[in-house]
Amino acid sequence: MRFKGLDLNLLIALDVLIDERSVSRAAERLHLSQPAMSAALRRLRDYFNDPILAAHGKKMIPTPHALRLRAMVSALLTGVEEMVSVSTRFDPATSHRRFRIGTSDYLSTVLFGVLVPRLQRSAPRVAIELIQPSDTMHAEFDQGNLDLVITPAEHVSPDHPSELLFEERHVVAGWSGNPVFSRPMTEEAFMAAGHVVVEIGRVRPTSFAEKFLRERGKERRVEVQVSAFSLAPEMLINTDRLAVMHERLARTCAARMPLRYVDMPFEFPIMREMIQYHSARADDAGLQWLIGEIKAAASIHEIDR
Repeated sequence: MRFKGLDLNLLIALDVLIDERSVSRAAERLHLSQPAMSAALRRLRDYFNDPILAAHGKKMIPTPHALRLRAMVSALLTGVEEMVSVSTRFDPATSHRRFRIGTSDYLSTVLFGVLVPRLQRSAPRVAIELIQPSDTMHAEFDQGNLDLVITPAEHVSPDHPSELLFEERHVVAGWSGNPVFSRPMTEEAFMAAGHVVVEIGRVRPTSFAEKFLRERGKERRVEVQVSAFSLAPEMLINTDRLAVMHERLARTCAARMPLRYVDMPFEFPIMREMIQYHSARADDAGLQWLIGEIKAAASIHEIDR
């Protein structure tokens, strides 16, 4: 479809090219060949009489004109998304929709491990894409590239609606053969042990648990550092190390491997996991259906507690 000589499909290409700043990555994201993406960039350059992306060393940098265009295109695409979500009736049994969700591997394990089999039965053609947290996740969400974000309350955006999904406790976990579990867990024993910790990202590297422990001056001997919550349990087996772990994750892993967990030996705050959607998508029937399904999956763990 053309409008004043412009192929409107090129607007999506423009948005993704500026976001990725790479022809090859943009092609991969749009499921196009690299030659097709290069051709789209050439057509954009011809139409707007601007390079759009300019080489700067080994990097491609958007031109000032391209950034102005991107702001207008983003607003346009958000409006289209809102129009489609309001006007379209959603039927999970027949929908081929793909939902992109920003969430941690911890929730991928304990929540989506329950949800995905349920969706295969009730929504067999719906696709779920889970996106790991990163330093750019919230920017992606603001731009409408993510349908939902599930994150602790401290990290939700004040610009978009959010709802409480569930509350989570933290526990001390370790190998079931660790002698420290032969007696009640004390703060002294906790602090004396070697620890496995999880650090995520670079700009905001600390998890909820690590942030609290550091703020309270609970400096431990870190012997292993991993970049994903799901890696921590494996690092505990056949060692005397401990880890502060989400209770749901500890319970799930303890059912699969020789892992044991006990209450924290000192006061520890409850973590509030929130589910957030874009303000432009409040009337999106598909998203509201998915949020309901996610809440139902979360309630299964509540019943088991």
